[in-house]
Amino acid sequence: MTYDQFKSSLSQTEPPQGISVILQALWYDANKDWEAAHDIAQSQEGTKAFDRLHAYLHRVEGDTWNAGYWYRRAGAEVFKGSLKEEWEFLVESLL
Repeated sequence: MTYDQFKSSLSQTEPPQGISVILQALWYDANKDWEAAHDIAQSQEGTKAFDRLHAYLHRVEGDTWNAGYWYRRAGAEVFKGSLKEEWEFLVESLL
């Protein structure tokens, strides 16, 4: 799946079949279902990729302290760009 195909899938009622669970979370986030995305992030706490997703989601929520905690757990730098740029970065890195 390409980035453009993933973006096009955002108009569907469900995430596309065959994508990773983390991409599903980013799909839910883009469709304003933060809770579903957060549930996925919490499902595998302690896994760097899920902790990185968790950091992004707390940044979306506006909880920068908690986001910082999850960036540290993921071993990642705090993202310096916009939320949109971080979402795009995460999606592109997972495709």
